Amino acid sequence: MKILKIGIVIADDMEYAPFSNFGGEIAPYFGRAGHKFRFSGEKGDIELYSVYCGIGKVNAAAATMHLIDGGCEMILNAGLSGGISGVSRGELVAGDRFLEHDFDLTPLGFEKGVKPGQDYIYEADKTLLEYFKNLLSIKSGTLVTGDCFVSDSVLKAELTNKYSAAACDMETAAIASVCHMAKVPFFSVRRVSDDAGESAGSAYREMNENEKFDLAELLMRGVKEMCNCDKFFC
Repeated sequence: MKILKIGIVIADDMEYAPFSNFGGEIAPYFGRAGHKFRFSGEKGDIELYSVYCGIGKVNAAAATMHLIDGGCEMILNAGLSGGISGVSRGELVAGDRFLEHDFDLTPLGFEKGVKPGQDYIYEADKTLLEYFKNLLSIKSGTLVTGDCFVSDSVLKAELTNKYSAAACDMETAAIASVCHMAKVPFFSVRRVSDDAGESAGSAYREMNENEKFDLAELLMRGVKEMCNCDKFFC
């Protein structure tokens, strides 16, 4: 029977905490938390590797490459995000494309976000996107990433007008970039914690401490049900 290896990258310690209660084997990642799980179903088995990577693009990219080098055939991510347009606080949104809003070579004549000589807009895997959108009954949209916590209405307006962004975060485009280069399917689901405006900090902290917004459980449920899904074991 086929064994599918899946990696999960989680940036925040509070968001990662539930994985310690899922009964897996402890597998630290460079001194940070990591776990291994095994699930069996009608169509095949899944080996799941989860890592707590830490906040930011560098941490996220390093963890993603670590999982891919370890044999993971697809990468998943979840976390809290600032709402930019078309989403409300508490709502789930799946990323259908990803880009880095803080990549800036404008002094050299390039548009903001453009990476010369390479792709800079990355797409979610269509099979994973369809599967999780149906499973969770959620919408999808563009996720923009930068090494900054967005709490500025001016920047929010720029992300709306320039990228038609649904939400912003500090990891997804970095993960997507590595997966794109490695040709590994990627999917991310984010919960909107705040409106990315001037009060975003307090709104984020409130939701980050609220156990009912358990994104880890949503991903684990999705992975378990994959074991019974033909499209992942054909």
